[in-house]
Amino acid sequence: MRYFVTVADEGQITRAAQALHLVQPALSQAIAQLEAELGLKLLERHARGVRLTPAGSAFLEKARIAVTAAAEAELAARSAATRRGVVEFGFLGVPPTLDSPGPFEDLARRYPEIELHFRELPFPSAPTKTWLAEVDVAVCHMPPPDPDVWRETIRREPRVVLAPGKHPLAQESGLRVADVLDETFIGFHPSVEPSWAGFWSLDDHRGGPPAHITPDGVENPQEVLASLGVRSAITTVPASVAQALANLLTGVVALPLDDADPVTIVLVGHERSDNPHVASLRDYLRGIRPR
Repeated sequence: MRYFVTVADEGQITRAAQALHLVQPALSQAIAQLEAELGLKLLERHARGVRLTPAGSAFLEKARIAVTAAAEAELAARSAATRRGVVEFGFLGVPPTLDSPGPFEDLARRYPEIELHFRELPFPSAPTKTWLAEVDVAVCHMPPPDPDVWRETIRREPRVVLAPGKHPLAQESGLRVADVLDETFIGFHPSVEPSWAGFWSLDDHRGGPPAHITPDGVENPQEVLASLGVRSAITTVPASVAQALANLLTGVVALPLDDADPVTIVLVGHERSDNPHVASLRDYLRGIRPR
């Protein structure tokens, strides 16, 4: 039913599959199976996508209620876990305990009742609340605004270029934005939120996407690193991520990007969460955040 609601909202099987991180045939098969189980035709295809049949329109209202109820049941189950002190903590790529170990050690001393379970996430998709569905909080570069998601600033730090060691720029000691705007950048998957992905390709400085991107369609940091291993292309990352990767990887170089606008690293979470331990995390963060 969640798949059906997404297709109805998107008006297109292709866009819905991207939003759900599915291949299109699998989504089409799931919708066909739902129609077979109900004995109803829910969707009609047309040149630009799909439209609801009368039966589909009637079913959509009930399906939304069911999907919402399932999400609330999942939240209730997670809330039960929070009574044991568990916080599901999402991150992208480099675990935060590696690039910023000090605050987590201090947090453990101050709040011994909090048990963090770390979960690696794919790159953000829209809406942000859906991207965060399986965790209580996440640390990342600022995602797009969402009224159902709060944001607490952790710090601001420089952006750094990551490039293969064989790249022509790899021998430079430092770079400026103008030096790299016309380079080939790692290409992101269409399901990744466009403004978030564009930040890492310097779209905010260029005023639009790069002229040249790789065909990879990456969805997570590991795929970025895999692409850097075989492509003559670059991407940008926060300085803390570059420093952590420098200690773990060979064949990839980190080059300071002197005049790029900095990265804002944030902690994000659900506005309607009733997890008291998340409130403790926010209080702790406010206490250590530089003024």
